[in-house]
Amino acid sequence: MVESSVDFSVIIPAYNEGQVIGPVIQRLVRHLDSLNRDYEILVISDGSTDETNSIVEDFGEPVRLIELPYNTGNGAAIKTGIRRASGDMIICMDADGQHAPEDVEKFLKECECYDMVVGARIKGSQAGIHRSIANSLYNLFASYVTGRRIEDLTSGFRAMKTDIARRFVGLLPNGFSYPTTITLCMLRAGYSVKYIPITTAKRVGKSKIRILSDGPKFLLVIMKICMLFSPLKIFLPVSMFLFLVGMGYYGYTFVAEHRFTNMSMLLFSTSVIIFMMGLIAEQGAQIRSERAEQDT
Repeated sequence: MVESSVDFSVIIPAYNEGQVIGPVIQRLVRHLDSLNRDYEILVISDGSTDETNSIVEDFGEPVRLIELPYNTGNGAAIKTGIRRASGDMIICMDADGQHAPEDVEKFLKECECYDMVVGARIKGSQAGIHRSIANSLYNLFASYVTGRRIEDLTSGFRAMKTDIARRFVGLLPNGFSYPTTITLCMLRAGYSVKYIPITTAKRVGKSKIRILSDGPKFLLVIMKICMLFSPLKIFLPVSMFLFLVGMGYYGYTFVAEHRFTNMSMLLFSTSVIIFMMGLIAEQGAQIRSERAEQDT
């Protein structure tokens, strides 16, 4: 583990962002210098093949370039930054110019009281109506999983306490769903999360996220994290659905044929089995959480 030598670290994953990375860092450095706090900026070049690396290297301290040998994914770049950060707090932001450096001060202030602070994009800040609808659905599903209202599940602009972020770094995927995973992990583990409204600018260039290919991955990640921390949230609705279907089918066959069919028995039995599996999985998740707490 890297010993803390600065107050906070800013992690910026970048993949072929040479068109915009220079102005983004200039604006960020100018604002952070005004805070009179020790900081570092870690730009994780995720196998960039354009001029991104040379532009970042020209800045010098406190900007550090960390080069990955090939494109491993946004999440993998973030994980590298979390492992290499030397600050007590971590700020994650995008390299495409959407996030305002002026918001960093608010994040740092709130992160003194909360374990993680997330920038919730206000209405109209998300790119395209399809992305806005998809994110709303993700937020609803994740809110059910965690038992808490989630305002922006996929926002990449956030602040975290470094020691807590490192606890979950092994669970983060290498792709674009790292914000989803770290949010669910934090909430299910009982850490405090604060949402603050932010306005994002229009990104330079095209987004690397594709709804059709990446959308199902986000849903799968939510379900996997739910199974890891609270599996009964998945097992119970399935069990209840099968039980109600069984009741409905039994009611139909009782009225129409005056008998209890094998299909009704199968549905009832499957419902009970799935419920019992959920209880066992819930106990396993609880034991795993207790062991993780003892190891930290």
